[in-house]
Parts: sequence; structure tokens; C-alpha cells
Amino acid sequence: MKRNFIFLMLMLAVLGIIFYLSAGPFANKTDIITFETLRKQAKDGIVKNIIFKGNIAEGEYNEGYEYKYFRTDVIPDGYFKDSKILEELTDAVGPTNITAKETNTFWYQAFLALLPALLIIGVIWFLLMRQVKNASGPTGVFSFGRSRARMASKDKRKITFADVAGIEEAREEVTEIIAFLKDPKKFQRLGARIPRGVVLIGPPGSGKTGTGKTLLAKAVAGEAAVPFFSLSGSDFVEMFVGVGASRVRDLFKTAKENAPCIIFLDEIDAVGRHRGTGLGGGHDEREQTLNAILVEMDGFDTDTSVILIAATNRPDVLDPALLRPGRFDRQIVIDLPDIKGREAILKVHALKIKISPKVNLSDLAKTTPMFSGADLEAIINESALLAVMRNKDFVELEELEEARDKVRWGKQKRSRQMAEEDKKITAYHEAGHALLSYLLPEAEKVHKVTIVPRGVALGSTMTMPEKDRYHMQKKYALAEIKVLFGGRISEELFCNDISAGARSDIRQATNLARMMVCEWGMSEKLGPISYTESEEHLFLGREITRTKPHSETTAIEIDNEIKLILTNCYEQAKELIAANKDSCDRLGKALLKYEILSAQDVDNIVKGIDINNLKNTVTQDTPAPAK
Repeated sequence: MKRNFIFLMLMLAVLGIIFYLSAGPFANKTDIITFETLRKQAKDGIVKNIIFKGNIAEGEYNEGYEYKYFRTDVIPDGYFKDSKILEELTDAVGPTNITAKETNTFWYQAFLALLPALLIIGVIWFLLMRQVKNASGPTGVFSFGRSRARMASKDKRKITFADVAGIEEAREEVTEIIAFLKDPKKFQRLGARIPRGVVLIGPPGSGKTGTGKTLLAKAVAGEAAVPFFSLSGSDFVEMFVGVGASRVRDLFKTAKENAPCIIFLDEIDAVGRHRGTGLGGGHDEREQTLNAILVEMDGFDTDTSVILIAATNRPDVLDPALLRPGRFDRQIVIDLPDIKGREAILKVHALKIKISPKVNLSDLAKTTPMFSGADLEAIINESALLAVMRNKDFVELEELEEARDKVRWGKQKRSRQMAEEDKKITAYHEAGHALLSYLLPEAEKVHKVTIVPRGVALGSTMTMPEKDRYHMQKKYALAEIKVLFGGRISEELFCNDISAGARSDIRQATNLARMMVCEWGMSEKLGPISYTESEEHLFLGREITRTKPHSETTAIEIDNEIKLILTNCYEQAKELIAANKDSCDRLGKALLKYEILSAQDVDNIVKGIDINNLKNTVTQDTPAPAK
């Protein structure tokens, strides 16, 4: 827009000058006369000089005359054959003031007359051509069928495996793809065929950053030093029919021209879902796009060095034809990082900030189980922001822990004012959660208890798993249900009433009990049978004519089993809190006084240490709490 504006201003300025010279003040100082008038004026001594240009004479008048310049009409040829006329003019103005220039008067005059029109036509043509060019460009009206892929050349790309951490197994699986892209003839010598497509499967943010799967694909291209085309599955879909398939063909054509290269399709489930599952039938635009992808992948030549890498969080919805050998041959699962992976990811991001030498990132990695790579990156960034706001020279462990709590549970809201009754309800609610979490050996251990609002919660009992949990055991699930009921039970015992604050706890407990009965086969009465219904929606799935996987009688038994689990857990949790009522009361009073309690504080309070000496954490020999 800026260049167009400058060009238009320049064209308008040129046109203005032309019109100014031809019809402005200078035009008023030029006298158009006949040749006979020129002869008379020369005799009168008012002509300063004469210039003959073909059949036209031009010149200047002496000072004092009303005009400054003159120009004659076309002079008949007979006048130039008369030498007396030329001698007459020479004597009148002097021999040095008469000159002659060979000029094609007709073409010259025609050019001057047409120049403004030519400039106007040129401006219009330029603007029209720019509109057509923009319309044919990546975002123009004539570019619907062109691919929206963004190409990152090897000169601009600097991402390698050094930038990827926490997914070592996935890196090992893609090494042979890199070797093939670097030296295809090495594999073709024995007739081997490299996988033409690889699907990266994993939860969001499972790599180094929020797009760990994308980062791994870029690292593969960076290690192989080949062009990298990236686009999303939604880039194929438009409101016009056939656009997606056209873009697929254009993408693969461009990729073959730049082979060897890598095509990365992010969120491929946007166009790769099961065919025939939509209400639109076989003419659905996404299905046409998927058909084009299937044809292009199957049409690869065996010596074409084009690798297709796709990423998705929903491999269960992909069409089986997309995952068969010859298309997407491999599925690489990228899980959440384990403790070693988390430490490696933290070290990669810690290089970007000034961190205190006293900080041990391995300790932070131990307290961040089930954190994704994106979460860990956010912790490092938030800790740096906190250190800057506190005017520190280095990021210390205090900022890292606060950033960890902020990423998982939200930012503290100390400015929110609460009535004493509301604070009491919140304090004893969280005390019930904390006490059961402390007393039940199968439950997650307390990390911090607070009645300072965080996020949407008025208070929270923060638990921190001691290790990465890969199995959901029945005793652990039951313990978690009891902990969830602890808040409601504590309110009932110490506030003589119940509130809606346990809404989220009840919902989580119910969902956990339902999964135990319907999915995990943990009900003794119903046995190890799956009663899970399909989770697909009508417009995505095939269950328009599908019936429930169980009878109405079984549904009643399922409801009864869920209710039995929840009721038993509630009663057992109530008995445990009643047996340790004094400990729960001390926890509630300590929260009202200090607002935040650490795991060590909870341990000391349950053991009977006076809350006035709480912050000194004095160890006393007290009887063990009832369990």
C-alpha cells in the first residue's frame, strides 16, 4: 500500500507539471503568431532571438513586451526559398540570434499532445496489473487452487536435534529418514524403500515447545539440510468446492520440483477423518481433499525423495487408507517427557535466561511430573518475568517454584476481599482435602495448601505426584475419591452446613467412579466388561443407527455400582476425618492465620506442633495420627 501510494503521488505530480507548463502561467507568456507577424515584430525591434525548428519558428521577445516567448504557426515552404526574407530577419535581430534545428515537427507535436493521455493510460495499466498479480498471488482471488504451504529453505532454517529434548526415542526413529534424504542411492542400491509418510502422535505440547511434533519435523529437515514445506490441514479447506484437492496437487507438484524435501502437515485430522462419516456424504469437501492426498502419496515414484510427515492428537479418527503401508508407514508416539526428559528440556530453555548457579534443575524436574514441554517452557519464561519484576540479577529457585505453581494452578489473587465466614468455609474445606491427602498412603502427597484465590478457585490443595504415574490402580482411584470428598465432609463437621464449593470435587469423583465401573472393569459385581459408549458426535460418526452397548437393566446396575463406590468412599473419608478432628481443626485455624501452608507445615500441624511456632518448624515427639 505504501509503494502504491508513492507511485500514485509521483504520477499525479508529473501530470500536474505537464498541465502547468501547457496551460499554466508559462502558457500565458507565449504568443502564438503568424510568420508575417514575426517579420513585422522583428522590424519593430521587439524580437530578441529566433529558432527555426522545421516549419515552425520559436523565440524570445525583448524585455518590456507583454509576452516573453512566441511561437509561429506552420510556415509555408515558399518562405524559406526567399533569401530576402532570411536576410531581412538577420538584419533585424542579428546573425548570432538566428539558429536552425532539424526537428520532425509532426511527431514532436503529436508526442506532446499525447503525453498526458499516455501517462494516464500507464497509471491505469500499472494498477490493473498489480491487482491481477495480487489476485494470482498467495492470497488473491485467482489463487484458490494454489497450495498455501510455507517453504523454509535450508539457508534460513537453523533448527536441529540440538534444539529438541525429552523425546529421545522419537529422534532415533527418524534418523533413517535423515540418512535417506542425505544419500538416497545408499538405500536404493539394495532395493530398499524408505517410509513415504510418518505420523507423529502425541498430546499437545509434548515436545520442547507447544508444538513438539512440529519441532521434531523441522529438526529432521534441519539435520538433512533439505527444503521444508509446512502447512495445516485446515489450509486445504475453503468454501469453494474442489479447492482442497487442487491445493493438494499443487503442493505435491512443488515438492517434487524441490526434491529431496519434507512436507509437514500439522493437524492432519482436519482433512484425514474417516470417509463416509459426515452427513454430507461422498461429496464432502474434506473427503475430496483426503482422496487427493491418498492418490498423490500412492503415486510417488520409488526414487522420489519426498517425505511426508504429519502430526495429530487424534489418531483414532484417521481414515485406515491413510495409515496403510505405502502411505503413512509409521506411527511415532511422542509422550509427555519423563524426569530425564523434563530435566533436558529445562536445561535447553534455561540457556536463554540468567539463572542462579545455586539452582538445581533436576530438583525442579522431580516436582513437575506430567508437565508437557510447553508447560516447562512456560515455567522458565514466567520465572524470568518474576525475577525482572523483583529487580533480581538472576532467576532463583523461589521464582521457579512460583512459576511452576502459576502454570499449573493459576496466579494468586491477593487483592480479592473475602468475608470472614467465606474464609472460614474455604479454610476448613481445604483442611479436609489436605488431611486426607496426608493420612491416605495411596493418595498424592500434599505440596501446598492455600486459601489465597488462584484462577477460578477460592482456595486449593496442591498435590504433587512423587513420580510419573503410568498405571491407574484401584486403591489409588479410591483414595483420590476420598480426598475429593474431604472438603465437603470438613465443611459439614466444622461449619455446620455445606456449600456449593464442592461442586467440582463431586463431579471429578463421579467421573472417576464411572470410569472405574464402565472402562477399567474395577466393579466386582459387573466384572471386567467395557460399558463405554461411543464418544463421537453425530456429524462425525456412524452411530446414527447405533444402539447402546448395554441394556436398560445393566444401566441401572451401573448407576448403582457408581453410587455404591461413591457412598463407601464418602463414609470412610468421614470416619477418618472424625477420628482426626483435632488435626483438621488445627489445619483450618492455621490456614486462617497464615493463608499458605507448605507440605512441612501440614506435617508439623498434624503431629501437634503449636501453630504459633509453626514457622519455626520445631520437631516434637507426638503420637501418630489415627489411620
